[in-house]
Amino acid sequence: MTVRTVFMGTPQFAVTILESLLRSSYQVIAVYTQPDKAAGRGRPVVYPPVKKLALERRISVIQPETFGSSEVVKGLASFQPELIVVAAFGSILPPEVLSLPKFACLNVHASLLPRHRGPSPVANTILCGDELTGVTIMLMDAGLDTGPILAQEKVGISFMDTAGSLSSKLADVGVKLLLETVPKWLSGELKGQPQDESQASYSKLITSKDGEIDWHLSALELWRMVRAYNPWPSCYTWCQGKRLKIHRAIPLGDGGNGEIGEVIALAEQPGVGVVTKQGILGLCQVQLEGKRAMSVTYFVRGKRNFIGSVLGQK
Repeated sequence: MTVRTVFMGTPQFAVTILESLLRSSYQVIAVYTQPDKAAGRGRPVVYPPVKKLALERRISVIQPETFGSSEVVKGLASFQPELIVVAAFGSILPPEVLSLPKFACLNVHASLLPRHRGPSPVANTILCGDELTGVTIMLMDAGLDTGPILAQEKVGISFMDTAGSLSSKLADVGVKLLLETVPKWLSGELKGQPQDESQASYSKLITSKDGEIDWHLSALELWRMVRAYNPWPSCYTWCQGKRLKIHRAIPLGDGGNGEIGEVIALAEQPGVGVVTKQGILGLCQVQLEGKRAMSVTYFVRGKRNFIGSVLGQK
């Protein structure tokens, strides 16, 4: 069944979903994504990952600042979409957009709704220490991920999963679940099930400042942060006036003497840790400002005064 489909999404998670639609019988007539942004040193303009794929496939790309403009809504209506598929788009759709397609707007959400609604479900899942997550296909309404559920599939979280690796797992599951669900929805086999509001929780929008480490937290909390903010915005601290990113770490039990934030040598792997409010955070891979990422073993060889220093002081 050929269905005129508009896709809305922005990050790599959405790329995986879009690729699956392009391989299917659904006719993707346009792609909506967030505006280009300046990023990195020199502030070069960076395309959203979804835009790169759409341009490669020669699909129309629209990047509205907001759907609050009647002209933007009219532009979307001109495509005469029968179905809108949304995956990590980054904007709430107004009623004028939700009512456009014959077969509604479906959202591929990277959590087991109603848990972890909002813009950062994968990171929030890790921050909360969940052992299980999943993907939800839902009918969109005017709320923030509050619409009826069409399908869900659970996904386990491994001890070392980062937001990046978990997002990749969830995208693969989301592809399968979406392609199984849409035909049933189009044929009228499925009916949406309302969410249990008593179980609802929300994630917040992550900013670059969220990655700064407070050593007064516990090693367990900091370990979750390191994983949740990998690959972006990356956890960081201050080492002798320079920013030090921590890409990989592991929580260790109590047993280190020193002040909070002090770097100590460990008898066990990874060999270097930092004293926290509760427990030691073992450092595995770090990156000093202006340098490449490396194992803490190599880092310490080149910075012998690292052991004994106190992190977090600019």
